[in-house]
Amino acid sequence: MTTPAARTVDDYSLMDPAVQDNPFEFYDLLQKERPVYRMPETGFYVVTRYEDVRKVVSDPKTFSNDLVREKEFQGERYKFHMEVLADGGWPLMQTLQRTDPPVHGRYRRLLDKVFTPKQVAQLKPKIEAIINKLVDGFIDKGECEFVHDYALMLPGLLIAEQIGLGEDILTFKKWVDAMFAPGMLILTEEEIRKVAAIEREAQQYFAKVFEERRKNPQDDIMSQLLQSSGTSGEEPLTMQELQSLMRHIVAAGFETTASALSSGMLRLIQNPDQMAKLRADRSLMPKFVEEVLRYDAPAQGHFRRALVDVEIGGVTIPKGSIVIPRFGAANHDASVFECPHAFNIERSNANRHFSFGFGTHFCLGSILARQEISSTFSILLDRLDDIELARPLTEPIHQTNFILYYLRELPIKFRKIAA
Repeated sequence: MTTPAARTVDDYSLMDPAVQDNPFEFYDLLQKERPVYRMPETGFYVVTRYEDVRKVVSDPKTFSNDLVREKEFQGERYKFHMEVLADGGWPLMQTLQRTDPPVHGRYRRLLDKVFTPKQVAQLKPKIEAIINKLVDGFIDKGECEFVHDYALMLPGLLIAEQIGLGEDILTFKKWVDAMFAPGMLILTEEEIRKVAAIEREAQQYFAKVFEERRKNPQDDIMSQLLQSSGTSGEEPLTMQELQSLMRHIVAAGFETTASALSSGMLRLIQNPDQMAKLRADRSLMPKFVEEVLRYDAPAQGHFRRALVDVEIGGVTIPKGSIVIPRFGAANHDASVFECPHAFNIERSNANRHFSFGFGTHFCLGSILARQEISSTFSILLDRLDDIELARPLTEPIHQTNFILYYLRELPIKFRKIAA
């Protein structure tokens, strides 16, 4: 009997939906054989080992955030996106995530005033109220489709309320999908113009709300952003800056949190012993949250540009190259995390993950995301028992996406716990 030949690095592609669905075998192979991998499809350099990833994200003088990810994906077609936004909207500009120190510091200082531990603590009752309302909507049915009935709804409703959309989650989701698309998928000219028109619609809405909040401030993100702007002797934010910051806040805080919520539920179902431990001992909740984030990084990587010729892992990366620190791979590096592919809610160092980034670009919404995950599973485990899949998942179970890692669906069934 002939033994099948082992697959090599060249047998995989990070643009393959099947690899994006379950990349961990490929990550292992890359870390062992080609830890700095040049993607043949794009020319991007993908960095996979933990220490190498930390080196990239810790050194903005060598690896710059100041690049337009959408342009890297779309090439010359990106001009169509800019044309549409310029006609009645605001072309994108480099603000928070896509700048380097010292420019980055200005935006970070402003937003650090908006996303504080105190403000997140004040949001906790609102978060719990949304959770219980969502659960009330499906608990008597004994089943739900967790991604769309819950995971997307919680962060979506929370942010939609903050920006004045109330419960119009469909409009919010349409805007977010349009904002993400140019930097995640290779699009045709027609598709680029379509998503740009949708984003322009969101910008025009934001502009109206900003003007209203200037006159009548409220206790929400947009009012707080305006109030923090122009303080401490700094220039007030322009409308173009406000638009770019809102794009970051809205898009970054939605899909990634929804991804972590869905992944947390799936991993508990797949590991009933871990669910039983968490149900019996809620003091494990903080470690559970970190393990969910480590195991399934919602953003599998980010973009940097090499400002000089630089060597990593024995590979010389030429100046000007796009470098992808692959967080999803680093979070499964066996040199840092023992048995990295085991889901273990008692893992002592799970919080060393890169799922919120690292250094100056550490995610400003991390406190809010952790609260949403913790509150979700505290309430769900209080109200639902015997949670399991309602039917087998259809592969690929994750959406096709080069950066984001999130489930397409998660049908579950359960037993309602008597009050």
